[in-house]
Amino acid sequence: MNALTLRMRAAIVVLCAALALMAMPVPALADGGEQEGDLSELQIKIEESGKAYDEACAKVESLNEEAAQNQARIDEVSAQLPAQRQKASAAIAASYKMSQNQPGLMGLILSSENFDDFLATITYLNAVQGHNLDQVDRLNDLQDELESNQAELAQRQAEAEAQKQAAQTALDEAKAAREEAQRQAEEQAAREAAEAAAALQAEADAQAAAQAAPVSQAAAPSAPAAPSTVDWSGDKSSFVAQWAPRIDAYLAGSPLAGQGTTFASAAWDYGVDPRWSPAISNTESSKGAVCFRPYNAWGWGNASWSSWEEAIPAHVAGLARGYGYTISWEAAKKYCPPNAAHWYSATLAEMNSI
Repeated sequence: MNALTLRMRAAIVVLCAALALMAMPVPALADGGEQEGDLSELQIKIEESGKAYDEACAKVESLNEEAAQNQARIDEVSAQLPAQRQKASAAIAASYKMSQNQPGLMGLILSSENFDDFLATITYLNAVQGHNLDQVDRLNDLQDELESNQAELAQRQAEAEAQKQAAQTALDEAKAAREEAQRQAEEQAAREAAEAAAALQAEADAQAAAQAAPVSQAAAPSAPAAPSTVDWSGDKSSFVAQWAPRIDAYLAGSPLAGQGTTFASAAWDYGVDPRWSPAISNTESSKGAVCFRPYNAWGWGNASWSSWEEAIPAHVAGLARGYGYTISWEAAKKYCPPNAAHWYSATLAEMNSI
């Protein structure tokens, strides 16, 4: 094999390697900082209301469990009471008869053959009397426990009702905050579309003027449509139930498969379009197939995580705090400055497919 052939083979190897690198998704290296100091009042409200709702729901669940335990014990005690009342009644009657029929201390001494017989009789009578008293005390204890559990149950039910109201208030605030974020995003998208259309029309007009052609012959292309709106009218569980299957279907067969609930839950928590983060994962890493850092499917700074369950909420939070409710032209220019137009159109197309 001559030197020329060796050089040609080496060149082919280098060319193949270069083509493979070109085929790999190039990370946008978006700003991975969460910009805590720049959080808007609306974003703060979204996150606080979501957290308050989750905490209130968890408290309601805990109180309901405690109430159920109290009710179970109440039912158990209530089932024991009739039999115990009969035992106590019989014990009281037996004690009364014993008190009426017992000879006095002197009579017991005189009727006893010896001192041991006297002690045995006294021990027996005390044991019988003690048993009778125990039956009465047991009844009193059960009745006291029943009253205590009933009072505690009423308290738990009242607390649960108050927490339900707190959860409803938090949910209403969460819905309002997320709907306001969506409204603002839609207004921004409309402004951007109008500005893009005006810029494109101005360019078309300039080209038409340069060619001395009528303006009407150079129509400007329309700006890409924004993704459809998201329904925030339900609670978190209904929101997740709606979006998790759609995201799972979109991510099927990818390293991110099965993470629909994680994406949808994080989207609710931070008030972000649930399609945005999954779509970016496709633009940046083919849905996690080519991550330049561990579990970093979004070209997100130099961040790395230990699991998708850790990575997804972090990325969604970063979108909410640094880029807004949903995709926009401004967000694209910030996320991927070198190739914003392609990034925007590619990510938007993916969002509209979810």
